[in-house]
Amino acid sequence: MGRFETAEKIGLRDKISKKIIAVYPLKATGSDTEIEKLVRDWYYKQSCKAEDELLTAFVDVLTEQEIKSRQ
Repeated sequence: MGRFETAEKIGLRDKISKKIIAVYPLKATGSDTEIEKLVRDWYYKQSCKAEDELLTAFVDVLTEQEIKSRQ
C-alpha cells in the first residue's frame, strides 16, 4: 500500500517553504505514482501560473489541521 492511498486529503506543497499550495478536492485512488500525476495534472489545469509553481512543488499528505487552517 502506498503513502497516498490511505490519506484523507492530499495536496501540493512548496519544497522550500513547505506551505500548502493547493488541496486536491477529490478522493485520489491508484498507486502513489498515479496519484502524484493526477494531482499535478489537476493543478496544472487550474491556472496559467501553475506550470511555474509545479517546478518547486511536491504532492504530500495533508493534516486535518492544515486543511482547517485553509478554510
